Amino acid sequence: MCRLVAHLGAPTFLSEHVERPPRSLIAQSLTAAEAKTVTQGDGVGIGWYGERPEPGVYREARPAWSDENLRSLCRHIRAGLFFAHVRAATGTDASRANCHPFAVGDRLFMHNGQVGGYGRIRRRLEAMIDDRLYDTRLGTSDSEALFLAALSRGLDADPARGFARVLEDVAREQRAAGIRAPLRFAACYTDGRSLHAFRWASDDRSPSLYLRRLDDAVLVVSEPYDDARDAWEPVAPNTALRIDPDLSVHAARFVPPARPDATVVPADPAPPRAAAGAGSPDPRPTEAPLGA
Repeated sequence: MCRLVAHLGAPTFLSEHVERPPRSLIAQSLTAAEAKTVTQGDGVGIGWYGERPEPGVYREARPAWSDENLRSLCRHIRAGLFFAHVRAATGTDASRANCHPFAVGDRLFMHNGQVGGYGRIRRRLEAMIDDRLYDTRLGTSDSEALFLAALSRGLDADPARGFARVLEDVAREQRAAGIRAPLRFAACYTDGRSLHAFRWASDDRSPSLYLRRLDDAVLVVSEPYDDARDAWEPVAPNTALRIDPDLSVHAARFVPPARPDATVVPADPAPPRAAAGAGSPDPRPTEAPLGA
């Protein structure tokens, strides 16, 4: 499993969240407290938005704790929207191309979880990726494949619906292949404006996810990075979050129909954008702000 940090709000130096806190992301790469794998040493990555629509991205296969370039970048990059991720590989190579976050155009994605039995259904999952997007695939990981497949299924128009469709299809392929290992999905996605986060698993053991509201920002993390435990709100399993540019937080039930009794009620869609393979989304109900 992996650890991640996402920030939306007033610009801040990345080091304030990736390096300086006592339980920072770099510290978690050595000793994670709430991960199945204690050490997250299979790579690190950051993605941030500056003055251009497309994010800057730095990814490295070295462990975060020994990457001096990462520390230098985090001390000098100041951004209002950024992702940071440390990786514990689950069956694919520990290479730069497999490190998170993944970027396509102005969008970023990072994932903590697994596609159980990925090696047995990899070709089927990759077949879900639209031909116009397949050339953007640089690595071999299940996470990147999930992202590109979701982009092929209307992710731009409705992120919750796009990911739900892909997870449903992957779960179906797992069942057809007789795979009993779980499908787990704790992830963050952004189009450079709003931040979306998801927590779900087919076996009801979804990876941990927390939310924190600051005066001028909102954070989503895999686990708290300081001792202010009461300030971190656990995100409930089967939840999709949408944090808007005004920092309002909206929560909706997110249960991809991997089981016969499951349903999906995603957040209301963002304005549609042209996307490969994307159709017009069905009208969705508006959800209440988190905590309302």
